[in-house]
Amino acid sequence: MKHYLGIDLGGTNIKVGVIREDYSIVYKHSIPTHPTRPAADIIASMADLGKTALNAAGLNRNDVDYIGVCVPSSINNNTKRVIFANNLGWRDLDLIPLFRREWDIPVYLANDADCAALAEVRAGVASEYTNAIMLTLGTGVGGGLIFNNQVYSGGDGFGSEPGHIVIKAGGELCSCGARGCFEAYASVTALIRDTKRVMDEYPDSVMHEISRENSSHVGGRTAFEAAEKGDEAGMLVVKDYIGHLATGIASLIIVLRPQAVIIGGGVSNAGEPLFGPLREEVAARVCISGSVGIPPVLRAKLGNDAGIIGAALLGV
Repeated sequence: MKHYLGIDLGGTNIKVGVIREDYSIVYKHSIPTHPTRPAADIIASMADLGKTALNAAGLNRNDVDYIGVCVPSSINNNTKRVIFANNLGWRDLDLIPLFRREWDIPVYLANDADCAALAEVRAGVASEYTNAIMLTLGTGVGGGLIFNNQVYSGGDGFGSEPGHIVIKAGGELCSCGARGCFEAYASVTALIRDTKRVMDEYPDSVMHEISRENSSHVGGRTAFEAAEKGDEAGMLVVKDYIGHLATGIASLIIVLRPQAVIIGGGVSNAGEPLFGPLREEVAARVCISGSVGIPPVLRAKLGNDAGIIGAALLGV
């Protein structure tokens, strides 16, 4: 049975996994990134971790054809350079030659969201499909496009940024500097912002009680928990959030016509109170959906393992 090796580089941790060709994980491990170190030091740690993982799995260099690496950065897939990894302070970095100084092995490189999407299509919730969109709802809205079972990187090699399509002209300011981006309405950051705004307008909302029970913390689950208790203000936040999310998803469906839409990230943990209404709202926003149908909206299932699985499968 063949084996693949994947490394998921994050701002907090470096994760490694040895994956069988049936997509099961033979071995996985993580170490702190210590992101203030020079890039060469971090890359040396990645290479060492890959070697350690193979040894721990009872394998050696000859048992794998390449190593896949996912990075939280824009990637120029034509030049294979890291364009900007803000959590690491990397700009226009040629990572692959630095890695091969430490370990002479072919290296495949991709954005972390693209790797997660690839993993969910090849080995996860969308394994019966070959064309899908994945959205990761976290601090921002990340995303990846998989066409014909491969990561789609576009004509210029820079991939896609579905979180930065505009869903409301002149709307909320986005972290990218533009206004009205999908991310400015559908991220956890946006959900928390809107939850706090509505809490200010509804001083008797159950959301205040939920916040106090969590050391005055307002999170992405606050409004959903309140809505489940029948709280009017919580239901208002949830309804508006789902409407924004459905608008962005419907726009992507209309343009790209994927076979499936995959939702991951912290917000997806809301489960059916999110997905049930979301599917209805998406259907209402896709033109002639009653005639042409709409792709299923699925909850990602690989969680924190998606990065290492997707990275490991980049060369397959």
